[in-house]
Amino acid sequence: MAGKKGSSGSRAQAAWELIRMAKDNPYLRRLLEDRNLQRRLRTALGAMGSAYGRAANNGAPARALLEDRKLQRDLLAAIAGLREVAKGLREQPSAARGGRSLLRRSLVVVGLGSLVAVAASKSARGKVLDLLFGKEEQFTYSPPPGTASPQQAAEYSREG
Repeated sequence: MAGKKGSSGSRAQAAWELIRMAKDNPYLRRLLEDRNLQRRLRTALGAMGSAYGRAANNGAPARALLEDRKLQRDLLAAIAGLREVAKGLREQPSAARGGRSLLRRSLVVVGLGSLVAVAASKSARGKVLDLLFGKEEQFTYSPPPGTASPQQAAEYSREG
């Protein structure tokens, strides 16, 4: 029983050692933090799985590799995806890029909030229109001299 306890302890210690190494590995840390790289890797692995399935279901994998167009497309997609992941891992994330991303998100939130406020509030809508097009002039209709006023025209139409 003591042997089992020691082996599980050494397994746990080995697991902690792997975790420590993973934290120190910049590539693995980048892969764990970057959602875009994770998406690319999932796509590449999906294409690889599809290619493997097509090759394994065919009796002669070598012949399938030469003749099966879908298998060839899946392999090319997997290679391209893995190439993108490798390129993304080699690039160093810049702090400025992250800052721009935060700024971009903040501007989008402020913009959407402003649009909602303008759409929901008549007074805010009026202020925005005044800023864009200038103050609205108050218009009162006055007929040209020598013509009937709107009230006189209405009375005339009732009489006639």
